[in-house]
Amino acid sequence: MPAQITSTSNSQVKNVIALMKKSKARMEQGLFVVEGIKMFQELPDGWVDQVYVSESFEAAGSMDAVRKICNPLVVTDKVFAAMTDTCTPQGVLALVRQPVWELEQMISLSACPFFLILEQLQDPGNLGTILRTAEAAGCTGIVMSRDTVDIYNPKVIRSTMGAVYRVPFFYADRLEETVIRLREKGFMIYGAHLHGAVSFECPDYKVPCACMIGNEGNGLTEPLASLAHQRIRIPMEGKAESLNAAVSAALIMYEAYRQRRE
Repeated sequence: MPAQITSTSNSQVKNVIALMKKSKARMEQGLFVVEGIKMFQELPDGWVDQVYVSESFEAAGSMDAVRKICNPLVVTDKVFAAMTDTCTPQGVLALVRQPVWELEQMISLSACPFFLILEQLQDPGNLGTILRTAEAAGCTGIVMSRDTVDIYNPKVIRSTMGAVYRVPFFYADRLEETVIRLREKGFMIYGAHLHGAVSFECPDYKVPCACMIGNEGNGLTEPLASLAHQRIRIPMEGKAESLNAAVSAALIMYEAYRQRRE
């Protein structure tokens, strides 16, 4: 099959680049970009919008696996390099439809849900790692403030290692109101806080509950922290003042997982 796209001036190429770089473009089109054969192979049925592969990928004889899912467009290696966000591209890139989750839908996924609530997280690597850990620890879903980093940022997507396909998530326009709704539905709300009253192992996570994690530099805002039934802390030795947000989230999620397995 000859290359179908040979210029970076092609409108489709320009659109892929826009989706890579601009959250607004992703939001307007309801699409995001994934790269690499693993991320491609794990795509859920019906999520693919369009796939692009490089000439080198086609020449390597890997097209059959791609054609089982869709009819890809081939681009020159130079054009593919302009479209990708990675230093060593694997030659396959997909435009993917964004999943839509509602809070009530997420609550209904489990008889005893456990949510992570993220306020103003800004680091893409942190968010991606949290999603990946949430899947491993059996977290029901993740609720985020609207000013949290875009989950469809390519750096986040790569860090999730495919968990973005499988962990439900919801952006709340008014996070405090969302937390109040969860309280009204019987959720215990815990807030990770440097001045927490008890260690993170102490709460009962075997009930419907949610734990709030704040911004990397400032922690939870006081209005949100005030909605917690209990503020919890992670004990630390030495002169460490705080832990990375993703590490803190992982410790709490795995404590909840431990309790729920017993």
